[in-house]
Formats: sequence, C-alpha cells, structure tokens
Amino acid sequence: MRDSTRREVLQGAAALCGVRLARGQDAPVFSTDVKVVNVLATVRNKTGSLAGNLSQDDFALSEDGRPQTIRYFARESDLPLTLGLMVDTSGSQRRVLDAERGASLRFLDHVFRENQDNVFIMQFDSSVQMRQALTRSIRKLDDAMAYVDTETMRQLRMQGGGGTLLYDAVAQASDEVMRKLSGRKALIVLSDGVDVGSYGTLKDAVEAAQRAGTLIYSILYSDPGAYGIFGGGDGKRVLERMSNDSGGSFFEVTKKQTVDRIFDILQEELRNQYNLGYVSDKPVTLSGFRAIQLTARQKGLVVQARHQYWAQR
Repeated sequence: MRDSTRREVLQGAAALCGVRLARGQDAPVFSTDVKVVNVLATVRNKTGSLAGNLSQDDFALSEDGRPQTIRYFARESDLPLTLGLMVDTSGSQRRVLDAERGASLRFLDHVFRENQDNVFIMQFDSSVQMRQALTRSIRKLDDAMAYVDTETMRQLRMQGGGGTLLYDAVAQASDEVMRKLSGRKALIVLSDGVDVGSYGTLKDAVEAAQRAGTLIYSILYSDPGAYGIFGGGDGKRVLERMSNDSGGSFFEVTKKQTVDRIFDILQEELRNQYNLGYVSDKPVTLSGFRAIQLTARQKGLVVQARHQYWAQR
C-alpha cells in the first residue's frame, strides 16, 4: 500500500474513533477530551458521475455559518460499514416484496464483507420486528430474509386492520442500534413511503437518524394498484426528505430503473465516500442540533452530506 493511501485510511479511522494523528505519524494518538464531528459525503459532477479524486483542500465546511477547519480527511472504501436493511412488509407491498427480497440478497452478496461489516434486518408493518440482529454472517442474513413477509389475513383480522410504522421503525433502528455504534452507518429503507399508525412523526424519524449519525438511503418501490383510485399519499416526498436531511440518497424504482440497478448504484456510492472530521470552534454548553454546510470549491460539483448533527454536552 502506498504511504499516502495508508495515511488516508489511518486518518479516516482516527476520525471515526475520535482520535488525532500527529504530524508525520501513522499511528493514531488518542485524545479523550476532543469531540470530533464526522461528515460522510458523496460528490457528483454535472453528469451525475461520482467525483472520486478530490482532496481535503477541495472542500469548505461551516457550522452554523462559521467556517471550520477540516482536521481529518479520507476517501472511504475499506473502513467497516454498518447497514440496517429496513423492509416495508405492509399490505401495499405484497406484490413487490419478492422482488425486494431477491434484490436485497444480491446486494448483500456483493457489498457485505464477512468479519468486517455488520448488518441487521428489520421489517415493519403494523408492528416493527427485528428479523436479524447485527451480524457478520451472510448465512444468517440469507436465512432471515426468507422470513421477511407481509402479515397474513388472520393477523390482520386479529389486529383490526393493517398499518405501516415507517417513522417508528426508522427511529427505533436509529435509537436502539445505530446510536450505540461508531463508524460508517446507513439505513436502507425499501418502502412506498406511506406511514399508517406510527406514534412518532417524520421529523422524529429524521432527527433520530441525525442524532445517531446515520445516513438513510431510501428506495421508493410502490405498487400503483395497492391503494385504488385514491392513491397512497405523498410517499415520495417523505422518503426524499429522510434521505436528503440525513445525507443519504433517494431512489425510485421504475420500468427503466430496476431495484437491482438501484442497488448497483448504491453499492458504488458506499464504496466512494469522503470522510471529513472537524472539532467545533464552539464548545457544547447545551445539547442541541447544529447546522453543517459542506461544499466543494470546484464549480459544477454537488455534495451530498447531512445538514445538521446532534451536539451532545
């Protein structure tokens, strides 16, 4: 491995762990009193292609409008990844679920690295169920996916009807799983974006992901006939907001863009991210959200990153 590449990887690892690299060192020096804010970013050019050859000096970063110094920088490709696969199993997804299951398995086969990455599978309908807790075993994931299914008619009758706890599922995955972890974290949400019955709101779900430092990649996969002539609400807007506000990406399954093709694009994104770290110039005296603005200095480049983070006192 070239020295420059090795140092980039070590810098990224240091940033993810909240440590610093002294000048000229390859080994991280731990500092317990430094709170590093990490920002994962994807950059595309005017044609939509990934821009994978940028350096630290190509970015400008601010917090609540104040310029910040980027202290850590790395191109992410090999650092461990934690993924949560969130599958909508409500009645409206009954006819597209087989395609979602198959594409999800193929995606995991290509992306998942045993003994390095962690993945969990969660399904949501009128309840939220963890089908497979965090694991590094592709066999366990394959087995669990076979049990991801819609509710039976008997279950629906017993519950007095169905539901789609999308917001609650995202919040639960963020609060109970992702918030306890460090490193690169992302939720992949397969849904038509329609929530029915959640206790929480869309805002609650988005802020839970932001507090957990977790990206949301949402895939809109809808069955046009599931809701009859009245339609199913503005699910697209919901999923777009989840992805945009968390720093992830939004995709929509169409005749031209299949769910398998979307997973191919997603795989490429996850392997071509930038990790930037900084220490805020303003100490945290009161916990709360702080705005982040990350831009590329070069014209024509679009930066995709989270817009705020939770500053914990």
